[in-house]
Amino acid sequence: MGMKTDAHIVWDWNGTLFHDIDAIIGATNAAFAELGLEPLTLEKYRELYCVPVPKFYERLMGRLPTEAEWEAMDDIFHRYYTEHRTACGLTVGAVELLAGWRSAGRSQSILSMYVHEELVPLVRGFGIEPHFIRVDGRTGPSGGSKAEHMVRHLASLSGVAPERTVVIGDAADDAVAALHVGARAVLYTGGSHSRVSLEVVGVPVVDTLEEAVAEAARLAA
Repeated sequence: MGMKTDAHIVWDWNGTLFHDIDAIIGATNAAFAELGLEPLTLEKYRELYCVPVPKFYERLMGRLPTEAEWEAMDDIFHRYYTEHRTACGLTVGAVELLAGWRSAGRSQSILSMYVHEELVPLVRGFGIEPHFIRVDGRTGPSGGSKAEHMVRHLASLSGVAPERTVVIGDAADDAVAALHVGARAVLYTGGSHSRVSLEVVGVPVVDTLEEAVAEAARLAA
């Protein structure tokens, strides 16, 4: 090829571009109630949350949920979340940042662990789909890591080099997935993880998407 590829951002969706933390906490607590667990506050949730999700439940229950419990909780979580996500919107500044990155002639895509068939209409509904060269949601079972999905995602993008790619997400797992493919990562504190738990990862941690994009431009330069 020989041609220099420009910087590319792979955006996470839930908790990053899509500000759905309230729906997530509500859905988590609805799932907990099913097993007689105490509800969590936002702070407590951010402190304890981890991927894979069954591990998160283990931290709260003192044991791993059984297959049946996991399926029941996962089902309640998704049912509640789907009902409450309609009240959620894009993160402050997201629309302008997406448009600005695109008009600068740079590319961006979405890789989410949210179900693909539900993700695409949601992104489309916000009118932001044209900003992305690809929108990938999860296909296959829930609960795993993003790393293997990231390999496939980047392989499907033409003219995007991993070393000029920056993943922006709200979870330690987003950084793990980035490092797995040789990309960089910036983590945002507005989603499901506390700043403390993100800082141990060793990548830049920011409090706004504006800072995240500025950091991505710097890292990919």
